[in-house]
Amino acid sequence: MPIPEPDFAGFPADVAAPVATDAPGRLARARALFRRFERPEPSPGRTAALHIGLFLITLITTTLAGIQLTRGAVDFLPLDVFQLRGPALWAEVQRGLWFALPFLGVLTVHEFGHYFTARRNRVRTSLPYYIPFPMGLGTFGAIIRIRERIFSRREFFDIGLAGPLAGFLVAVPLLIYGFTHLPPLAYLYAIHPDYAQYGADYAQHVYGAKELANGITLARPLLYQFLEHTFADPARLPHPLELMHYPVLLAGSLSLFFTALNLLPMGQLDGGHILYGLLGPRRFNRMVPVLFTGFIFYAGLGLFSLHDDWQTWLYGGPVYAGYLALIFWRVLPRPRQGLLLAAGIWAAQLAGAALLPGVVGNPGWLVFGLLLGRFTGIYHPPAPDERTLSPGRQLLGWLMVVIFVLCFTPSPFG
Repeated sequence: MPIPEPDFAGFPADVAAPVATDAPGRLARARALFRRFERPEPSPGRTAALHIGLFLITLITTTLAGIQLTRGAVDFLPLDVFQLRGPALWAEVQRGLWFALPFLGVLTVHEFGHYFTARRNRVRTSLPYYIPFPMGLGTFGAIIRIRERIFSRREFFDIGLAGPLAGFLVAVPLLIYGFTHLPPLAYLYAIHPDYAQYGADYAQHVYGAKELANGITLARPLLYQFLEHTFADPARLPHPLELMHYPVLLAGSLSLFFTALNLLPMGQLDGGHILYGLLGPRRFNRMVPVLFTGFIFYAGLGLFSLHDDWQTWLYGGPVYAGYLALIFWRVLPRPRQGLLLAAGIWAAQLAGAALLPGVVGNPGWLVFGLLLGRFTGIYHPPAPDERTLSPGRQLLGWLMVVIFVLCFTPSPFG
């Protein structure tokens, strides 16, 4: 019995197109695409094992990272800890947990803010996937997967805002706890016994130009400074070069940094969703190239100057030119316009370095700029429902912009 040709109405255009002249061939293509778009959900047990397993691995890596960070180093995870036994091992693990638990706590609250808001709006989404990493902070954070298209501008706004707002509401009490429970200076003297002879004025005696230039510090954004001034005992406050030894303060300050990072008003970051909800697609997509251009201009400011030697230009110049071309290729409607914009930014950076030689940017942001400009994109897709937000949501959105300003610092690590 001949197989009747199926009706492809409602399928994507690439399915309905006559890619095969025979009905069985078209049917096979349709079935393959159907399986691709309609894969069955994995079993609940397998899903739970994956999420719990990733969380436990990330808890281990962030605990080890906390041990390494509180030693004052940013490096690979300290596997030498497993050679310890008894009280010595527990003392190290305890210090690592004082960093890992609050830091992962803020991260978890952030992701579940997205998750529960998406579920409330009946948007299918996954539980958080934690991403362990064998050095640095021990993790690349966590993500959730939105499993279907978001329908309205309001839903984009609500889901994008819920995560950083929830994390912020936990990060602030965490920092307050850290400032109100600072250990006495004897804690620092146990780490640096040579500091004890100088008492509370140790910073004036132990830091030379070399230590100040090479030490690892975390920037203190406006909110951090306010909480420090309001709640901390000045006699117990650590010098910025010693903050790494205080795991709760370290976790709190990093939580503010990641809140600000997510609130950057570009692309499909949380801040991009929020600003898109406030401004709408047309105004947002007109503004974001300006923001991205300023972001890259600052990041690369001072990286090259007219006084650099020829080796710097010979080896570094082509790499940086390729980087700028790569990230600006798709920023403007035509690639040629993007290349001209990239050349203009580099020229402006050279002019800035000549006029203000002491002003430099932060090249670390160039990596983030590559992710935005080349992979995730800086623009925001439109939603089928573009109705404006309610006045209450608009007020909350602008409040999140203020929170971004209070938590952001252009040079987070020194």
